[in-house]
Amino acid sequence: MLDKSNAIQDEERAVLVGLIHKTQTEPQVQEYLDELAFLATTAGAIAVKRFTQKLQHPDSKTFVGKGKLEEISEYIQGKDIQIAIFDDELSGSQITNIEKILDVKVIDRSDLILDIFARRAKTAQSKTQVELAQYQYLLPRLKGMWSHLERLGGGIGTRGPGETEIETDRRIVKDKISLLRKRLSEIDKQAFIQRKDRGEFIRVALVGYTNVGKSTIMNLLSKSDVFAENKLFATLDTTTRKVVFETTPFLLSDTVGFIRKLPHHLVESFKSTLDEVRESDILLHVVDASHASYEEQIGVVNKTLQDIEAFQKPTITIFNKMDLYEERNFDPWLEDEVRTELLKDLHEKWQGETDGNAVFISAIERKNIEELRTTILNKVKELYKIRYPYRTEHWAI
Repeated sequence: MLDKSNAIQDEERAVLVGLIHKTQTEPQVQEYLDELAFLATTAGAIAVKRFTQKLQHPDSKTFVGKGKLEEISEYIQGKDIQIAIFDDELSGSQITNIEKILDVKVIDRSDLILDIFARRAKTAQSKTQVELAQYQYLLPRLKGMWSHLERLGGGIGTRGPGETEIETDRRIVKDKISLLRKRLSEIDKQAFIQRKDRGEFIRVALVGYTNVGKSTIMNLLSKSDVFAENKLFATLDTTTRKVVFETTPFLLSDTVGFIRKLPHHLVESFKSTLDEVRESDILLHVVDASHASYEEQIGVVNKTLQDIEAFQKPTITIFNKMDLYEERNFDPWLEDEVRTELLKDLHEKWQGETDGNAVFISAIERKNIEELRTTILNKVKELYKIRYPYRTEHWAI
């Protein structure tokens, strides 16, 4: 099992590094770095400075140019910086080369996300999934990374194999991956049986970008107390509750949030958790309407749903945080008629995009929750009628 005993006692001070190139514009990179800063905060670090550079493509040896690295190094000296976090994946040799110049711990976005997942994992299933993803991440970086991990010790990005594993070779790590896959396969079989035992109920799954309010909505709809906080990946293990609207029962599941540049090996490791999405009957796609790039986030979620073959399921798109949307997009002195017209245009746009399956709410302020409940109930009843045409009114509650 991975060593998770190196929990951070004090927040680490970090610099963030992003690259502007032909597929990433400067505004995009700044937004990605905003998200990287939020990830760092979630992991227990403080992002004190960010650096960007324009290059046609990443430098094969140092990712950014040596001149930029020297600039970063000059800033780090005397600033009590413990870690440099890069927004794109680094190879083992790149990490080694960068550390020689910066003389601080260097990790990338994938390593940071894996660290957060390691902190959040509570069940045997999620712990095994994270451990497998960490070994898969390390395998192609073995050359040049062992000395990096051995030298830098604990903190963010080092919740990985200890010194015993550092001294092993590629074959041993591959054996470890094989063992973890077998263990996860056994856990998956048990989870499948549990899902199968849920019987004939319609299954509804909350999906969406991370930190859009899924857990808050879960609590509202199921009247339960699912953990929710303003940090990324607050939900890691899937939570399922039985919900009854009027006399119609169904199962509601809260799932792990998606994010751009999500490590592919993490998606692979969490396939069993994502089975909850794949095997659901209805998806509730929650969107943070107040986010400046909510349309791009919708695209990230849809792409992930396509990757796990769940995109064609009946879906209700829930535009959450409409209170913040209005606060951030409408001037306080805007006339009510104009405000109403602008909201009408927004509603019409997304009703058209979702074939009339959009609901606009504020979970925090409890706005339009009844409309959401009615929309879900109608969709659940519709599926019950299709699945059980001779039994539409009486259910064992």
